[in-house]
Amino acid sequence: MPPIVLVLLLLVASNSFMITAWYGHLRYPHAPLWIAVVGSWAIAFFEYWLAVPANRFGHANGLSAGQLKIMQECVTLIVFALFALLVLKEPVSWRYGGALLCVMGAAGFMFVGR
Repeated sequence: MPPIVLVLLLLVASNSFMITAWYGHLRYPHAPLWIAVVGSWAIAFFEYWLAVPANRFGHANGLSAGQLKIMQECVTLIVFALFALLVLKEPVSWRYGGALLCVMGAAGFMFVGR
């Protein structure tokens, strides 16, 4: 498997945990805030076990920190759009697509001449 594919898979998995940690509690608005914070922190713990290796492995295989960051932003928008649609039951408007295109354009600049 090419290193960039492994990095992308790890970033998708880590972002799935992080998006759940940041926004999953919105499904439970009546839960006490401290439970939301502790629960989110517990979920985010697992995100770090995926994000840190993704960044280390990617950097060790020739990706710059900037390239890793912009990849993570692209992945985050995709994962968040799916989470908003499937978990929060919020519509995904054309703005998600526009935002993703802008970030992917930025990603293109980071990878030109790689």
